[in-house]
Amino acid sequence: MRSLATAELLPPDPMTLEEWADLDEDEPGELVDGHLQEEEVPDNLHEAVAAWLFRMLGVWGAERRAAVFGADHKLGVSQTRGRKPDVTMYAPGTRLGRGALSRTAPLLVVEVLSPRPRDVRRDRLDKRSEYARFGVKLYLLVDPEARVLELYELGADGRYVLDAFASEGKMTLPGCEGLELDLNALWAEVAWIVGDDEAEEREEPEEREAATEGDDDVV
Repeated sequence: MRSLATAELLPPDPMTLEEWADLDEDEPGELVDGHLQEEEVPDNLHEAVAAWLFRMLGVWGAERRAAVFGADHKLGVSQTRGRKPDVTMYAPGTRLGRGALSRTAPLLVVEVLSPRPRDVRRDRLDKRSEYARFGVKLYLLVDPEARVLELYELGADGRYVLDAFASEGKMTLPGCEGLELDLNALWAEVAWIVGDDEAEEREEPEEREAATEGDDDVV
């Protein structure tokens, strides 16, 4: 029999969205049908891509009062499911209050794929359908191994339609005037961080210079 002290340390199972939202920050997992589900374990490649997108979206959002959050932001996508996207951006002017759980559909959700098949299935199938039902207008799915970004837009029928599929150049997002994602700059920075020598050799000289601009100023 578990001691009372031990039982108090364990999260309830099943749990409500509110109980999931109140878990300590160091308690990982997403809520699936009332049960805590293990999250993917991100590697440096995953984190480098997510950090770059968070930074680019954050710069755009700061000028327009569009809130941008990282991987600890909790979304209540249904009565029994809670998700923590890699990056979340709300429409300009959206106010969320002080709570730990958001029931407001974001403008954009970003998920960066991890190599494990179950994580790929979760992002490509489970989360995509959940975000669509929740009302997230834009879903950006990034495959860092293939160096491809897929942008899905919510259609009138409540389903996602592929809006853009790109690995280089600049990607624009519907309804986000002035926001361009420079994919060449993304992959140049990622290659430098994770030490992808082959990718660095493929870079154009101007891309390499842009990625390292300002290095001489660092002491």
